[in-house]
Amino acid sequence: MSMASEFKEFALKGNVMDLAVGVIIGGAFGKIIDSMVGDIIMPIIGKIIGNVDFSNMYVALSGQAAGLSLADAKKAGSVLAYGNFLTISINFLILAFVIFQMVKMMNRMKKAEPPAAPAPTPEDVVLLREIRDALKK
Repeated sequence: MSMASEFKEFALKGNVMDLAVGVIIGGAFGKIIDSMVGDIIMPIIGKIIGNVDFSNMYVALSGQAAGLSLADAKKAGSVLAYGNFLTISINFLILAFVIFQMVKMMNRMKKAEPPAAPAPTPEDVVLLREIRDALKK
């Protein structure tokens, strides 16, 4: 079997295609969660805490002047951007929770399927049982 035909067989298997679709949808879903955290959740948390903008929270490591935006502080030297880390951490927690709920729902749906009918007993086993029962009499 040639390398090209082996690759074609591998690439066209159902599992590989399912994985590709999952990765693409997961990437798009990740962008939705990024937007939700960055544009909705973090501004609300910032407002509750007291008009804090998490995107510009950092510690200057190179002695930059206070009050610079994060982008300007990064241009001036090293910074520890913990506000961005908080945003990404909350993003991860939300995404992990949503995926957990999806897996939980899928597992529940799998359990709800009716059990398969038992396979019919082979004819030779039935015949042997009849012989056994006849010999007991």
